[in-house]
Amino acid sequence: MYKKLNYFILLITSSLITNINASSIEENILNHKDQFSEVALKIWNHAEMGYQEIKSSNLLASELKKEGFKITKNVAGIPTAFVAEYGSKGPVIGILGEFDALPGLAQSSSPFKEVIDNGTGAGHACGHHLFGAASAWAAVVVKEWLESNNYDGRVRFYGTPAEEGGSGKVYMVRDGLFNDVDIVLHWHPDDVNSANSRTSNSNKSAKFTFRGISSHAAGAPEQGRSALDGVESMNMMVNMLREHIPQESRIHYVITKGGLAPNVVPDLAEVYYYVRHPEMRMVEELFKRVVKTAEGAAIGTDTKMTYEVMHGNYSLLPNDVIQKIMHRNLASFGGIKYTKEENDYAKTIYKTFIEPTTEIGSQEYVSEYTTSHSYGSTDVGDVSWVVPTAGIRAATWVPGTAAHSWQAVAAGGTTIGLKGTELAAKTISATAIEIYKNPKIIYEAKQELKTRVGEDFKYKALLGERKPPLNYRVN
Repeated sequence: MYKKLNYFILLITSSLITNINASSIEENILNHKDQFSEVALKIWNHAEMGYQEIKSSNLLASELKKEGFKITKNVAGIPTAFVAEYGSKGPVIGILGEFDALPGLAQSSSPFKEVIDNGTGAGHACGHHLFGAASAWAAVVVKEWLESNNYDGRVRFYGTPAEEGGSGKVYMVRDGLFNDVDIVLHWHPDDVNSANSRTSNSNKSAKFTFRGISSHAAGAPEQGRSALDGVESMNMMVNMLREHIPQESRIHYVITKGGLAPNVVPDLAEVYYYVRHPEMRMVEELFKRVVKTAEGAAIGTDTKMTYEVMHGNYSLLPNDVIQKIMHRNLASFGGIKYTKEENDYAKTIYKTFIEPTTEIGSQEYVSEYTTSHSYGSTDVGDVSWVVPTAGIRAATWVPGTAAHSWQAVAAGGTTIGLKGTELAAKTISATAIEIYKNPKIIYEAKQELKTRVGEDFKYKALLGERKPPLNYRVN
């Protein structure tokens, strides 16, 4: 009976502490709400692709500088990558911020699909404008808490470009920018609120270029050697390869260059490949097999082939010590409630979905803590193998929305997106503050990391020693 009573008291006390912390954080969050909501929408309007995010990067850096952060730009040889830091001693908590958009998507907040030329040919279909804004927002709130409570601690915001296929964080990890970090926190826009122990696929990509001989396709076909034939032959062999690879694997491609006129034998063609699997070792093996198909295609079509590795990401490594804290904090703040206008907007978007897996109203709740696997990939993975890392997902999109869709672009430019952004900022702030208050968490998280990676682990980037592909979005 005594033990039960003590346990009951402990639960009440813990709940009260959480509520007090939540109340204090919410007040500081509100003080910067207008500031970072405006930042998010400005980045949404910029819609800059990977390694081209000059306006977006400068905006985030300038806002953090105004708040007293020391800014270091052009890190890891990337003009749009930067680090913003406050504090000179104590534990280092890093907060990740992204801000790149995706090509081929229009920028519009309309609940109907619209084609709008915004000058960049890109759209924020993965919500990275919200990602960057909320993370910077949280960094400022944590900084103010450190100041007002006289705690020793360093909070470090990482401005990380080109997550979408550019592996910006990988170059930052490779250059040692996370070597002195104790904990890393992050988040991502989604159509649900969750803080699962989440894994992902590792990934390696490359552009395969075939060179042939041009000629008149009708008048002198025997004099030509089609580079496009090389690409198509490679694709055919890769599609046959799919029958003989582990079922967890994913291989996909897009032809980026294939000629301009049917009556001209193309002397240059290019295909862009992604290879994914949960295990980095298997990604490397599959990638070698894909390269062999390209070599065979070149021999068979009498063309020449070269390839360039574009990016490579580790799988996402969970850390339950921190992840459970993030889940508890997310649950304490709760989900997101729509106004009547937001609900009407959501219903209009919802009608455009083919087979939605969630319903409007689910954004009001936080998912139970589970273990899950994503077949996508992220360069956060590389960070998670060298520093204990945890993240959340916040409902910035209408329930049922798929990432990388026009519907994600649309909601991300509205108050629906901004509400999820605020929830993410609260949760990250609360988690960072809890860790500063209880440094034992850092020790336990690091021990878990050591156990997961193994004693002999040494980080080596999947993309090798190449320099950042600053023009990878330029065809």
